[in-house]
Amino acid sequence: MAHKDGDGWVDCVCGNRHWGKHGAAGLLLVRDRKVLLQHRAPWVHNGDTWGIPGGARDSHETIIQAALREAQEEIGIETHLVDPIDTFHDEHDGWSYDTVIAKADPNLIAHEQNDESLQVEWIAFADIAAKELHPSFAKTWPALLARLEILFV
Repeated sequence: MAHKDGDGWVDCVCGNRHWGKHGAAGLLLVRDRKVLLQHRAPWVHNGDTWGIPGGARDSHETIIQAALREAQEEIGIETHLVDPIDTFHDEHDGWSYDTVIAKADPNLIAHEQNDESLQVEWIAFADIAAKELHPSFAKTWPALLARLEILFV
């Protein structure tokens, strides 16, 4: 149970390589029918695209712990201002990515915390599909949006 023991690539049965030996998790922060997206740096995997902060889960972490840690590392949020309300599970037959859907407190501030982010921005649900999205996020966005429309009426 070492810190960062989840870092590493996994060759998936889907034909892609995924980051996270124990799977990965990300945080979809929602406030006022907007989602906080991260513009990923060009040097990261699928860089220069928009997505949510996230990354590899360590063996000892829950999905929520991993998503909150990654968001804190990448966009500098105060995790006590986050209220997780749902999880979206994307299974790849042995590897998975879990998106933690959470309400952001009005006082939550995010910024580019490290060199993995070019910028962060609150984007209206209706405008997200027009962004150059991370390929995996683009694939799951329709299902995530359907869930958001139920959770955030």
